[in-house]
Amino acid sequence: MDTHPTFDITIIGAGIVGLSSAYKFTLAHPELSILVLEKENDVAVHQTGRNSGVIHSGIYYTPGSYKAKNCINGRHQLVDFCKEHGVEYDICGKVIVATDEEERPRLHGIYERGLENGIEGIELIGEKELHDIEPYVNGVEAIRVPCAGIVDYRGVCRVLADLITSPSDNKILFNRKVAGVFSENGHLRVQTEKENFQTKQVINCAGLQSDLVAKSAGVDPQIQIVPFRGEYYELTPDAEHKVKGLIYPLPNPEFPFLGVHFTRMALGGVECGPNAVFAFNREGYDKTSFNFQDTIETVNFPGFWKLAGKHWQQGIDEYYRSFSKRAFLENLQKLIPSITINDITPSPAGVRAMALKKNGDILDDFWIKKRQDQVHVLNAPSPAATAGLAIGDQVVEQLTLDPTS
Repeated sequence: MDTHPTFDITIIGAGIVGLSSAYKFTLAHPELSILVLEKENDVAVHQTGRNSGVIHSGIYYTPGSYKAKNCINGRHQLVDFCKEHGVEYDICGKVIVATDEEERPRLHGIYERGLENGIEGIELIGEKELHDIEPYVNGVEAIRVPCAGIVDYRGVCRVLADLITSPSDNKILFNRKVAGVFSENGHLRVQTEKENFQTKQVINCAGLQSDLVAKSAGVDPQIQIVPFRGEYYELTPDAEHKVKGLIYPLPNPEFPFLGVHFTRMALGGVECGPNAVFAFNREGYDKTSFNFQDTIETVNFPGFWKLAGKHWQQGIDEYYRSFSKRAFLENLQKLIPSITINDITPSPAGVRAMALKKNGDILDDFWIKKRQDQVHVLNAPSPAATAGLAIGDQVVEQLTLDPTS
């Protein structure tokens, strides 16, 4: 098996977190040689390129958490990056809607959290103001979030890739699935299915495969990635006028998903979703996708059964909506009652990497684990795409050239 010359830093994964980390290293340490290894044939193939394309404000997250701080910082960096490099985006604003009186207290709680997080411009609005913004929405009150928006995340990643490789010493190699990371003679050897790469330091940004890559490097991730598929519909062109920007329900406080929402996309169209169903394949974008190894790893993990025991009723509801277009529609109609079954058509699904602890608790915040000359980004759920550039800054801070730090 061929061995390539030594790189200073090797990054595993060419989603937005991996590419943002590589890009930030080119800015902070332009003298370093950087290698990015991606198992697919393009950037942003999985979570980055299969989400709603939303620029999140940071309103929902626990004040002081990594999610809150990095989302707000990352959002500002992302917008500036798009302006500078001509990536499609639109700060179209968002409404978070209470559809009945029972939801008002929770809406007010999110608003107070947004104030504590310093989200600029947010305001509580009544039914009339809500209908001025989104005429077709059913709601008694809402939070207007003017700083939220939409963006072409694949476009962001393509620009990042070009910027990373503009110095000729840096490389992004596709179709390179990492099989292991090994310490040898003061360096690290990254083994792919095709060849070996010598490197001084490794950054694991493998997303849905991040725990497996950590294990291959001899690191106990202390969590297991459990895949949940998010399924979408899109509005037909005749129904797109019913959505002006971003329309969100109140999130379920017991589950780390924001609920089925309407998103006007940066490149055109309106997406509706997602739901959240367990996927029998880490990259299972179809309802029938099945991977034996992925499924065995999940069902043998005690945390999965503890999670299922807590949320079995919601899991059944989500599966029902997965296979029933009418049930999915009824969920959408809570926000826009005039949407009909003929207004929605299936759209490509995504898969979220949910990090579970052994006790069944969901690791909700970003989590980066360092071991000497390695950094493992083990949990980067939404809003990681929004926060990507800020997470890149954190990775640069954590991984110094002193492997004993």
